[in-house]
Amino acid sequence: MERPAWAPRSIDISVPSVSRIYDFYLGGSHNFEVDREAARKAMEFMPGLPKIMQANRAFMRRAVRFAAAEGIDQFLDIGSGIPTFGNVHEVAAGSRPGSRVVYVDHDPVAVAHSQAVLAGNDDADVVAADLLKPQEILSSPQVERLIDLNRPVALLLVAILHFVEDADDPYGAVAELSDALAPGSLLVLTHASYEGIPLPAERAGGAVDVYKDIRNPLIMRSRDEIARFFEGYDMVEPGLVPMPRWRPEGAPEEEDPYAFSGFAGVGRTA
Repeated sequence: MERPAWAPRSIDISVPSVSRIYDFYLGGSHNFEVDREAARKAMEFMPGLPKIMQANRAFMRRAVRFAAAEGIDQFLDIGSGIPTFGNVHEVAAGSRPGSRVVYVDHDPVAVAHSQAVLAGNDDADVVAADLLKPQEILSSPQVERLIDLNRPVALLLVAILHFVEDADDPYGAVAELSDALAPGSLLVLTHASYEGIPLPAERAGGAVDVYKDIRNPLIMRSRDEIARFFEGYDMVEPGLVPMPRWRPEGAPEEEDPYAFSGFAGVGRTA
C-alpha cells in the first residue's frame, strides 16, 4: 500500500481510524482505502451517515459563532479529528479575531494533519492527548500558552463521547474538565443515539457493529444519559435537541431525516 506524504511514518495505515472515516464522510481527502471500506460497510446499514456527520459540523459552527457572540474567545476542542474546511479556528477567527484554539486528539493522523494545517498560526495549536486524561490536557504546554482558565472557555466535545464506553467513565472525565473551567464557560456537545434515526434500531445496529469490528465501539446513549453530561450546567435555549433544531439558520424541516440522529446541546457554567 502506497503511503502518502502526509501520513506520519509511525501510523499503521492498514488499520481504519475513526477520524479518517469521519473525514471521508465529510468529503475530505485524508483517508485510506481501509477507512473508506469501513465507512462504506457502515453505510450499507445506515446510508445517511455522511448527513449525520455534516449535521454535527454545521451545529459545531453555529455553536462556535454563538460562543463568540457571547464574548468567548478561547476554545478547547477535544476529539477534534482532522481539521477539514470550516474548522473551529477558522469559524472562531471569523467571528472574533484573535480567538485562541487548542485542538486535542489521540489519533496520530489527526494530530499530524492539525500540525500541518496550523503551521505558522500563533493563535491555534494541537495536543496529542486523550479525553480520559483531563489533567494531561489541562497541564499541556499548548493549553498553558493559549488558554487562560481563569476566563470563560468554550469546551467542545463534538461526536467524541459516543466512542467512550461506560466502563471508562466518560461522565467523570467531563466533570473533571468542567471543574477546571471559569464561570460563564460553555460545554458544546453532540452524541449519537438510536433516538431520531429514521431506521429500526436493529438495522442501525449493523452500522454500530462495524465500529465494534474496528475496535472503536460506538456507544449509543439515550437522551437522558446524554443529558447527564450537563450536570452542573445551565442549558442554553433550546436545550438538548436533535442537531438541526439547535438555533437553526434555515428551516429544520428541509434537513435530511438522518440529520436528526442523536442530540446536541450547549450548557453554561454558573
